[in-house]
Amino acid sequence: MQLFRHKSPLITGTIILTITGFVSRFIGFFYRIFLSRLFGAEGMGIYQLISPVLALSFSLTVAGMQTAISKYVAGETVTKDYRSSALHLFTGFVLSMAVSILCTVGIYCFADEIAVSFLLEARTAPLLRIIALSIPMATVHSCINGYFYGIRKTSIPAICQLSEQLIRVGSVYIIYFFCLKHGLTPTISFAVVGLVIGESASMLVSLIAVRAHFDHVVPKHYGSLLSINGASFYETSKRLLTLAIPLSLNRVIINFLQSIEAIFIPNRLMSYGYDNTTALSVYGVLTGMALPLIFFPSAITNSICVLLLPIVSEADAADNKRTIRKAIHKSISYGFGLGILFTSLFLLSGRFLGNLLYQSSLAGSFILVLSFLCPLMYIASTLNSILNGLGKTGLTFAYSMVSLLVRLGFVFFGIPLFGIHGYLCGLIVSQMVQTLLCMFAVRKYR
Repeated sequence: MQLFRHKSPLITGTIILTITGFVSRFIGFFYRIFLSRLFGAEGMGIYQLISPVLALSFSLTVAGMQTAISKYVAGETVTKDYRSSALHLFTGFVLSMAVSILCTVGIYCFADEIAVSFLLEARTAPLLRIIALSIPMATVHSCINGYFYGIRKTSIPAICQLSEQLIRVGSVYIIYFFCLKHGLTPTISFAVVGLVIGESASMLVSLIAVRAHFDHVVPKHYGSLLSINGASFYETSKRLLTLAIPLSLNRVIINFLQSIEAIFIPNRLMSYGYDNTTALSVYGVLTGMALPLIFFPSAITNSICVLLLPIVSEADAADNKRTIRKAIHKSISYGFGLGILFTSLFLLSGRFLGNLLYQSSLAGSFILVLSFLCPLMYIASTLNSILNGLGKTGLTFAYSMVSLLVRLGFVFFGIPLFGIHGYLCGLIVSQMVQTLLCMFAVRKYR
């Protein structure tokens, strides 16, 4: 705990993000229970199939830029150079928004082709047209969140996350009760509309927050912050893109492989002998019910990961190996302890939770098997963040690729032989491989 006491922004930020993450996921649980009972396992499977497109669009438009903005504004808390921070935020926003608009138009216009040729499910086309509208809004609040992460004001991203979840869930409930009142049949499209509404709310909150922030820190010179000439815009763009493009390419490649994985699970299940409805139902139970429950406790480690990166970066720049060593030791010990705790919990109550929450014995059996992921996930995620902080992004990318390729091997060769349990084994094996690789990479600091 000495590391955390020494770095009060880490413990404070972690608490804020963890509480918000738990509240958000808690709301999301009830929301998923509601959706699963309203649309069934097959409907959840169709809904989950659009996730790869959303993840790819995020990777392409803003994932790398968010990190780049965060890195280049991190010194503001010391230098008070608000004009430089505003310049990086504005430039990153303009560049990301240009790509996001192109992405939105492309997905909207070619939704039918994407649904049939990429997602292998024509019924996702109308959902893609709706989800495309959320991309520019997600770009706005992601850039602004990157700025606030950089200056370690984690309360703003936390509020954005919570507002997005509350408005999304609330809007879907309102639409549902409106349909009941007027005798209309609700469809899974309503859940996607709710996602767009939630992104809009998060965007508005982030815009209000960033304006209020600059009004507070430089109330008399706010206008001068945005007086940007062509030369400064070019130099800032060059600096941001130098970092953002490799990060974005890494994320695009990884998310593309993850998309192939997600899309071909139902397809391979049909090779095993299921019909299309059964395959989508099993996929929906796994990705829409069991995995979200397994990932629920990772709100703790995800919060630590977000804030470990800048602290380890500072320690590495100062050649402070003692701090890095402590971060690694604490990450492994706490990750393992937390993982064993939740593995035990899921093993004891997995079947009960599956029936209670989702009225699905299949979800319960999935939870039992997937419980062994917990310690592996928690250790790997924190060590990945430490490696990124040490500038070893190439290693983390390579390890993620290896893990994904292992899972893809199980998707294409394990599922046709053993059904969905072939994929569950693949998840555990691939996570074990990634965790061992991460532990090997940090061995010299231990």
